[in-house]
Amino acid sequence: MNASDDHVHGHGDTHGHGTRRDYLIGFALSAVLTAAPFWLVMTGALGDPRVTAAWIIALAFAQIVVHTIFFLHVNTQAEGGWTLLALLFTLVMVAIVISGSLWIMYHLNSNMMSMPIRPEAAAGPP
Repeated sequence: MNASDDHVHGHGDTHGHGTRRDYLIGFALSAVLTAAPFWLVMTGALGDPRVTAAWIIALAFAQIVVHTIFFLHVNTQAEGGWTLLALLFTLVMVAIVISGSLWIMYHLNSNMMSMPIRPEAAAGPP
């Protein structure tokens, strides 16, 4: 196996693409980060469901990072850093939309007027 065998071919060049070793590391990490939450839930290893949920969320974020680095090749060198900048812009926009939506839903819920039920309306038609 020589150095050219270690690159993944397909577009005529290997700029921006990972090596076979990078893909295997990414696959192994993804498999572990997929199996770990199943193991946590099926065995009940942590006991508290809230702690288990927190670990599952943390492992999900770790898997997002693994996929971004090993499979999407988003880093500071790829395309002069523009892919990383586009990813950061997207994350900021998603955070604004999600936090704004939660803020609106919270305030709509807390500011809704409660309507008293009239006894004649609750009984139905005569």
